Amino acid sequence: MAIASVNDWIASAKQYLSLAKTASRVSVATAWFGVLDLAGNPGAGVLAGTSTAAGVVPTDATAGVPLINAFGGAAKGYLAQVDFGNSVACRMKLFDLLFKAGAYAFNAAQALAAQPAYSSRVPGGTDFTDTQIWIEFVTASTGVQSVAVTYTNQAGVAAKTTGTVVTVAGTVGRMLQLPLAAGDTGVQKIESVTGTVATAGTFNILVLRPLWSGRVRMANDGDVHDLFKTGMPELYADSALLLAVNADGTATGVPELELVIANN
Repeated sequence: MAIASVNDWIASAKQYLSLAKTASRVSVATAWFGVLDLAGNPGAGVLAGTSTAAGVVPTDATAGVPLINAFGGAAKGYLAQVDFGNSVACRMKLFDLLFKAGAYAFNAAQALAAQPAYSSRVPGGTDFTDTQIWIEFVTASTGVQSVAVTYTNQAGVAAKTTGTVVTVAGTVGRMLQLPLAAGDTGVQKIESVTGTVATAGTFNILVLRPLWSGRVRMANDGDVHDLFKTGMPELYADSALLLAVNADGTATGVPELELVIANN
């Protein structure tokens, strides 16, 4: 059953998870960087994707993401609280990593087939609203990478496109959100990936579902976002929780999150 009231939340089962990094990454000020592959708790994951032709659906069994306990019966899970901090001033975002394809070469021209579905990781199995396409640099690019992605949108309409997006001179771990076509609000499937202009470098294409965002106002600061601040987004027992950091300076710092997942 769903959590529909404060009383439901009080009565719900709760899990307490840690997501912390003990290593910092060289970053670019006010740019998003992933930290999946850095040491910490859980241990370091692997930045490069493992499939360019089909992609994969990461789960909580994927290296580098927290393990979530199974929910009982037909219980639904929610992100109820985030206690967070970082050694640097930054903004942090937590996503459910729904789909990962790569690592693509700088000059990729790849049509995907037999892509695994991630409908079990969106509300009701049908609501793809606010799912997003991101590029994630695996190795540094030479030159400014341009990328075009075609996709099936939230309503099942195929052959939609981000257009050719001029990104940046990519550095390891840097992430950029790609725009959807006018009127689109989400993504059901990635259909093809094309890279141009750059002469070196590799990248992943991710489909992310945002769960939470918090601001660390100064170094070694933090905050606690309870259920009224998180908004209790729904998540799943196999969700792959991915953290991204947008630092004010040139290092991602040492972020630490203590998560409370409620299910009922």
